[in-house]
Amino acid sequence: MIMKPSKPIGIVGYGSYIPRYRIPNKEIARVWKEGRTGVPIKEKAVPGLDEDTATISIEAARNALARARINPQDIGAVWVGSESHPYAVKPTSTIVAEAIGAVPNTQAGDWEFACKAGTEAMQAGIGFVAGGMAKYVLAIGADTAQGRPADALEYTAAAGGAAYIIGAAAESLAVIEATYSFVTDTPDFWRRPHAHYPSHGQRFTGEPAYFEHVMTAAKTMMAEMGRTPKDYRFVVLHQPNAKFPARAAKMLGFEKEQWETGLLSPVVGNTYSGASILGLTAILDVAQPGDRILAVSFGSGAGSDAFSIEVTDKITERAHAAPTTQDYINRRKEIDYATYARYRGKLMK
Repeated sequence: MIMKPSKPIGIVGYGSYIPRYRIPNKEIARVWKEGRTGVPIKEKAVPGLDEDTATISIEAARNALARARINPQDIGAVWVGSESHPYAVKPTSTIVAEAIGAVPNTQAGDWEFACKAGTEAMQAGIGFVAGGMAKYVLAIGADTAQGRPADALEYTAAAGGAAYIIGAAAESLAVIEATYSFVTDTPDFWRRPHAHYPSHGQRFTGEPAYFEHVMTAAKTMMAEMGRTPKDYRFVVLHQPNAKFPARAAKMLGFEKEQWETGLLSPVVGNTYSGASILGLTAILDVAQPGDRILAVSFGSGAGSDAFSIEVTDKITERAHAAPTTQDYINRRKEIDYATYARYRGKLMK
């Protein structure tokens, strides 16, 4: 069944961040495949030497605060979802909380569920706020580029993040009508302790994993709310690549103009824990009051979280209070494979 909060809850503020460095798909193919590539990714975002999941989260959080216009001391919990936390034992969330001025009277914690760690933090935030345990919750999904050299993931695994401040609907620029989760034990993607790079089940990650979970979550959400694709202005689905979300959206009955706005993977790659909610920031940047958005994440292992969201009139005064996601996409510096390998420490692994 879908989950609805006991009182109206929404997104008070949101923010994104994408590193400026980009490595073109053709440059990776030049090194490993003599220039031959069929991957529909133009380039991917790469963190600089001074960037990691913590710094990406901080930038996204500051942008969310700029749009929310709240005192960070009122944030009752800071949660960071990622599969590339900078420390194996030390929270990323406390670093972020300290940097934005939310300490010491706040709760903090790190989340992990492959690529949907960010959306599960959002779901928990809805419950935390609705239950009266916090006035606001900051939920973040962020990751850095991970992919074994020459592996298919190297073409798509990118860096970026998105932050959402969850609070009362009366203050929100978008109300979260309901959410729904669908999970199974489908081991399509994993990383063992001490392993530098994740492993994946090749095509197995598509049909029994991604499509089964994303499609089921989206269909269940719409069916239980009595909705159809025509009731939504936008839809954003998790983006491990460019083909999967486009194919799933079409199979669900959505038109191209409904899903192309949030499709960022061709130009920034797969940002893992931020992949679907980063696409949502791009949609919120252009959304208008009354627009409905269906957002569905996916995390290998596997599961999907679906959200039905309705934009309020507060979007018009806050959307451009911080850099837009398109601003970060446009701010780019191209690098070659040698620079990319140095930035990601691949020569030492």
